Amino acid sequence: MEKKNCALATMKDVAKVAGVSTATVSRTLMNPDKVSSHTRQKVENAVLEVGYYPHNLAKNLRRNESRAILVIVPNISDPFFNESIRGIEETAAKHGYLVLIGDCKHQQQQEHAFINLLITKRIDGMILLGSNVPFDVSKEEQKNMPPMVMANEFAPELGLPTVHIDNLTSAFNATHHLQKIGHKRIACITGPDTMPLCQYRLQGYIQALRRTSIPIRDEYIVKGDFTHESGAESAEILLTLPEPPSAIFCHSDVIAIGAMWQAKKMGLKLPEDLSIVGFDNINMAQYSAPPLTTVAQPCYEIGHNSMLLLLEQLQGRMVSKGSRLLDAELLIRESTCSPKS
Repeated sequence: MEKKNCALATMKDVAKVAGVSTATVSRTLMNPDKVSSHTRQKVENAVLEVGYYPHNLAKNLRRNESRAILVIVPNISDPFFNESIRGIEETAAKHGYLVLIGDCKHQQQQEHAFINLLITKRIDGMILLGSNVPFDVSKEEQKNMPPMVMANEFAPELGLPTVHIDNLTSAFNATHHLQKIGHKRIACITGPDTMPLCQYRLQGYIQALRRTSIPIRDEYIVKGDFTHESGAESAEILLTLPEPPSAIFCHSDVIAIGAMWQAKKMGLKLPEDLSIVGFDNINMAQYSAPPLTTVAQPCYEIGHNSMLLLLEQLQGRMVSKGSRLLDAELLIRESTCSPKS
């Protein structure tokens, strides 16, 4: 079916695409709990397809009076996102916008909640702080969605303006630092392999080893997630190998701090017995024992710049798709040293 301009779409158009009556469409939009989840999904998909918005919100939409931005966060409990969100909120506030936080991991029935914000036009734009989004943001669906910007992740297939760092090069530099100070048995604790940034960080680790002709040992690559528990459990696996690593590169500081805790619990002295490198430079990293060597992401600047990109779109300016790369820096602290001879 040919897509309709949002100013022309009617409830009848929604009903036709969804295969239901206009009364059902009205009931779904006004009282979604009174229809089945199957019907609700059909209506919501149809609303997005035809670009319909309720008439009683047309006045506010034309005047752009929502003044609200939705920020989709993969996991609000992860301290990495704190500074990015602060960068977004402070920049948004200066331009008169309110920021709503959508937590992909912990919000119940989040898909319906987020879609409802889109349907009722209660948000003017969205910033995606990851690639794990609980609704379809394909290029086709973007036609009837508010402006969007992606931050931290890079998903070129979505064709969104994106602010991020070079994760592959940063991971290469972190691993190469361990090589330069003499480590040859270097392990890696990854984040979820469903996240593109983790794939890039793993590739950076592998490329650094290959550059110096160090064999890639499958047992030295342990898949985790961005939690302290994952870091601790993965470190225990690595440190009980017949030939344990002398250094570990972790895909996040949270993982690294969990790994450090486990190593000390097993009686190792850091960094003399085991060097550890993290990623992100969260506030906790400089206060860990020992202070953590890590890749410092410009988190506040990522949030600030992503909001500026969104504001440009909201002001009617054309914004080119693709990457805006920010610099990341390897901070050398006391969690790394040369291995024992």
